[in-house]
Amino acid sequence: MIGQTPQTIDSVLPRAQHRNLLFSTGIPLVVGAAIALLPVPANLSPEAWRYFALFSAVIIGIITEPIPPAAVGLTGVVLAAALGLVGATPAASAGWALSGFGNTTVWLIFAAYMFALGYAQTGLGKRIALQLIRVLGSRTLGLAYAITLADLLLAPFTPSITARAGGTIYPVIRSIPELYGSRAHDPSARKIGSYLLYTATSTTLVTGSMFITALAPNALAIGFIAEGTGLQISWWDWFRGFAPVGFALLAIVPALLYRIYPPEIREAPEAPRWAAAELSAMGPISRREILLLALVTLALTLWIGAADRIEPAMAAILVTVLMVMLRVVSWNDVIGYSQAWNVLIWFATLVTLAGGLSETKFVPWLADSIAPSLSQLGTTASIVALVAVFYVLHYFFASITAHTATLFPVFLGIALTIPAVSPMQWALLLAYSLGLMGILTPYGGGHQAIYYGSGFIPRRDFWVLGLILGVVYFVVYLVVIVPWLRFLGF
Repeated sequence: MIGQTPQTIDSVLPRAQHRNLLFSTGIPLVVGAAIALLPVPANLSPEAWRYFALFSAVIIGIITEPIPPAAVGLTGVVLAAALGLVGATPAASAGWALSGFGNTTVWLIFAAYMFALGYAQTGLGKRIALQLIRVLGSRTLGLAYAITLADLLLAPFTPSITARAGGTIYPVIRSIPELYGSRAHDPSARKIGSYLLYTATSTTLVTGSMFITALAPNALAIGFIAEGTGLQISWWDWFRGFAPVGFALLAIVPALLYRIYPPEIREAPEAPRWAAAELSAMGPISRREILLLALVTLALTLWIGAADRIEPAMAAILVTVLMVMLRVVSWNDVIGYSQAWNVLIWFATLVTLAGGLSETKFVPWLADSIAPSLSQLGTTASIVALVAVFYVLHYFFASITAHTATLFPVFLGIALTIPAVSPMQWALLLAYSLGLMGILTPYGGGHQAIYYGSGFIPRRDFWVLGLILGVVYFVVYLVVIVPWLRFLGF
């Protein structure tokens, strides 16, 4: 209309941001309230049902992000403790609320960020990245397969996937994207960084399922299997049972992501020559780089050969302390690395919240409720349904170890009531899925939090790709593993 000032972009943007904030805040609150107002299911306490409502609201809040994810998780923990949903007394509730900060995986994640800081501060990460580019950098797909191969070679000797993927692989490949002008928290992330980092976090979950010694919960599952069935599963039997699935997925995933999540830079024929020139300009390796390389080697040695004497997280923190003492990084660098502290808070609260589902007896109730329906299905349908439910329930867990400890014995007990499949096959069908299920969410495993916090993979991409690859992993897994286990006579 005449006399009115036209709306400018600057005047429209705040309103759009306000609407987005209302949406991102409203959806979690509506979901949580709707669940809380529903009738409490039979055989479940009102506190457990209200806790599930709060947990659901927190997970939706992490997806919509009305405030940073770490703040969403912290809010959920504080509310659960303040409302007395977990713990019989205020002191018990407070102890539960803070328990995640004593979780070893949380501190292993933090230490992995410190390793990455060391690689960046000393220039060692850049040097190794330039060497990779000099040899394989003419094609992005070649780099992706090189990263996958490196993880595969480390996997049999590193029982912590967070230590392997987060503490060893991540700090190196984190240095590669910026050499191609691909930066975190920036549209340029899609040039190459998003693809390389998501490929790395995806394929390490496959190698985690390939070897008993590549993922700590695998050994826990072996113990449950021995206790529940009397079966002893050797390292070799485990490997040969999963090998066709593992090698198929390792071959498929980098190429599949290259199609559905393509990097903008696919070929850079000049990159190897440029990398060689950059290496020449960097000069010989420095004292700080040598010290960091020695310390990282020490960490890897402790993770591989001394896991029964020193817990992996303590080994990583020891190396972090040595980095400060030897002036590889300064203490100000450590306390000023806000990204590491942010992820520590986020993952500590998620571990606590997920554990609350077991504390309130919600997860055992859910498993017991599902069991009768599964036991009435035919053989093929039973396999698909039982493994699928066990797999999808990982959305409720921020730790594969917690998932294994809580649900594996329950589902193995259900499976053993279906005689058409041998106990050995049932045991392996459930156990092999432990690594693969970590792909579903940004909090599905310790290393996932590290890659999610890198700034190269946007929130939406992480959830959407997790769902897509979650389905791909599950379908390829069952299509290959069922006939293969029968062929082996397990």
